[in-house]
Amino acid sequence: QVQLVESGGGLVQAGGSLRLSCTASGNIFLINGMGWYRQAPGKQRELVAGITHGGSTNYADSVKGRFTISRDNAKNTVYLQMNSLKFEDTAVYYCNARPTTSWTRVDFGSWGQGTQVTVSS
Repeated sequence: QVQLVESGGGLVQAGGSLRLSCTASGNIFLINGMGWYRQAPGKQRELVAGITHGGSTNYADSVKGRFTISRDNAKNTVYLQMNSLKFEDTAVYYCNARPTTSWTRVDFGSWGQGTQVTVSS
């Protein structure tokens, strides 16, 4: 079992920035990839960004150049720095941890409780 606790969501104006954090506990030896997915009302959950234990990253096209994912393995924590936020970034953001480095399968791994990010236009 892996437990994930997120923090850092909130309300921000378009063009602003937020930083999300997610810390893992429990059977952390099971974790390779850590990442962030998001789900907007009426839409499917989608990958935002992922990072492997070795630091390789993967981003959704819609956030490239604006979001940066990073990871502190010593703290079992993954971060998502979100800059130049847009109204369409509004969603619940979920932290995910998985034993693989593939992000294709959405319904896989352990999940945080979700944190709301709201961008006002």
